[in-house]
Amino acid sequence: MTSHLPALVVTVPLLTAFAAFAAGWLRPKLCFPVGLTGLGITAISSIWLLAEVLEAGTVTYELGRWPAPWGIVYVVDRLNGVVLAAISLCAFIQWISSRASVKSQFSDRIGAFYGLELLFVTGVMGITVTGDAFNLYVLLEIASITAYALIAMGGGRAPLSSLNYVFMGTIGACFYLLGVGYLYIMTGSLNMADLASILQGMRSSQAILVAFVIIIVGVWLKMGFFPLHGWLPNAYTHAPWPATTLIAPLMTKVMAYVMMRLVLFLFGPEYSFGVLGLKDVVVWWASLAVVAGSVIALSQKDLKRMITCIILIEIAYMVGGTFLGNRSGTTGAIFHLVNDVFMTLCVFLAVSSLAFRQRELDMDTMEGLFSEMPFTMGALVTGALSIVGVPPTCGFFSKWLLLKGALEAGHYEFMVALILSSLVCLVLFFRVFEAAYFGHGERSHGHHRMREAPLGMVVPLLVVAIGIVALGLMSGEVISSIIEPALPRGVL
Repeated sequence: MTSHLPALVVTVPLLTAFAAFAAGWLRPKLCFPVGLTGLGITAISSIWLLAEVLEAGTVTYELGRWPAPWGIVYVVDRLNGVVLAAISLCAFIQWISSRASVKSQFSDRIGAFYGLELLFVTGVMGITVTGDAFNLYVLLEIASITAYALIAMGGGRAPLSSLNYVFMGTIGACFYLLGVGYLYIMTGSLNMADLASILQGMRSSQAILVAFVIIIVGVWLKMGFFPLHGWLPNAYTHAPWPATTLIAPLMTKVMAYVMMRLVLFLFGPEYSFGVLGLKDVVVWWASLAVVAGSVIALSQKDLKRMITCIILIEIAYMVGGTFLGNRSGTTGAIFHLVNDVFMTLCVFLAVSSLAFRQRELDMDTMEGLFSEMPFTMGALVTGALSIVGVPPTCGFFSKWLLLKGALEAGHYEFMVALILSSLVCLVLFFRVFEAAYFGHGERSHGHHRMREAPLGMVVPLLVVAIGIVALGLMSGEVISSIIEPALPRGVL
């Protein structure tokens, strides 16, 4: 059974998606328990798989018993093992929390919505586990197309924002596929391990340089890395809440993982950081992206759009940390990826709970929320503190490593950008908490009756908030036993 765990983390949500579609036609009440079972099995399999990797080393699974490099293989090491565990847990918790929102917004098409969510999870799990460059493209398209559909199911401007996402996402996917085509022409292989071996002897090739640039630009566009971010704020802001709380924590983080996998393991740190000579340029660009994201977030009054814009800052952290090219920076970038899955999930679930009761979420309509929804606001405070980087939350420890990496690399501009963005996030969330605690209108005076979100939304939210603190307290063990051993030898 354990030998098939890499396949289970992809096939279980895929088969569950078809079951949810069928249940939507026959008996809609079964959609939720069917999906919950499938995602529960996926999460358990992912955690079990990570434990296997920590004990026995890298796990390789040959699909159809076709060996590499001719067949498609799933490969799980420490890097994607921890990412698989994080995104599967995130999807499982989000599934529970979003039940009330899905019932209220999509009662007439609940099977379609749940089926698309499960297909999206299939795509991101497959992207993370695959060891084949072309198979990654296929799974990327599965995740992207379902994300487009989930966003378009919202009202108002959601379909138009989704269409813009389609255009930009298609361009990004085409860039990636074109770069993979260059690699295949030059090497005759699509298996990532085989490609990495062949590329070591082709570092002077101009075609490989073009492939690297095209692939990375395509991945950055799918990540929403500034200035290729134009699709992201509208897509996540106008999407229905059940879609936003799933896509926002996962899509950009999985694409950040893809960037790390390609830069560190496919092309290798010697080529990515040494031969190309682009390392310093990218770190400066990431520093600019952090500042730009901070300015964009500061200009927002709508709470959902504000936390969506904070994602732009987090993406820049991961890009800059990776291209610092040293052990501290790369470790910080990987750890921040894992942390940001849960931090983003926490703040989006909290704001989703507020929206379930509040409907409008601007600074003028939030007064009294600390009294009315204390548990939700408490969880939002925890998520905010982690994004700012306050100990003992997990966000502090990954930011500390990024700062250390920037100092060791002599990139003081990245250090300044990190500190500035933390102060900006502090100001952003302080504005929210000031409005929610003190208020500016009639509701801010007098007694407030508690009207928390449904228990099914509050309990998962509190679990995530506690998990953020627990991950921070366990950061030393996570870094020393999982993340640092996952780094390739070229990262010093």
